[in-house]
Amino acid sequence: MTRNMKSHKDLTVWQKSFELTKEVYFFTKKFPPAEIYGLTSQMRRSAVSIPSNIAEGYCRGSRKEYAQFVNIAFASGAELETQIMLAKELKLADIRDFYKVELLLSEVMKMLNVLVRKLKNNS
Repeated sequence: MTRNMKSHKDLTVWQKSFELTKEVYFFTKKFPPAEIYGLTSQMRRSAVSIPSNIAEGYCRGSRKEYAQFVNIAFASGAELETQIMLAKELKLADIRDFYKVELLLSEVMKMLNVLVRKLKNNS
């Protein structure tokens, strides 16, 4: 694994996923109070898991472990996508409020997909 970067924080995918996490927190503040221990909590955990796993994998030191943690981050993204779909169906927020979170998640998932392929191809 090349270590041209000083930190996982230099990775664009980490930066975007960190931004996504903040947006999920802002977004879920608009949900009804009854959801605080339901979808609000679950969506926040899924979102936090994405940059956290990217960071942990990057710092592990081996390409194989890095790929494993990037796969976990990708799975957390899929989990978040499902939760967003459910929140939308349940009309927990205005439809326009979903746009930014969905857009960021889509970008992050594409980046993670590319990263997973690169890590597998260069192992």
